[in-house]
Amino acid sequence: MFDSNEIKRLIEAELPCEFVLVESIDGTHFSSIVVSAAFEGLSRIHQHQQIYAALGARMGNEIHALQLQTYTPGQWAGARGELGL
Repeated sequence: MFDSNEIKRLIEAELPCEFVLVESIDGTHFSSIVVSAAFEGLSRIHQHQQIYAALGARMGNEIHALQLQTYTPGQWAGARGELGL
């Protein structure tokens, strides 16, 4: 099993983040929301690749699955209310 807080720490260590939320119900399948100015101008695929790079070899090993929602700070301003956060 892997800890949600460790995933959060790894992401924040590699990316300048305004907000990171990582949750899991079983310690191998995770869902996350990551808000970073580093995502400005990048496609969703490239945003996700930045997160996968931060997690390195843990992806597919300790972390079996990671559902990602990525936002720029501007996008987050609108989405936050919709998500109730």
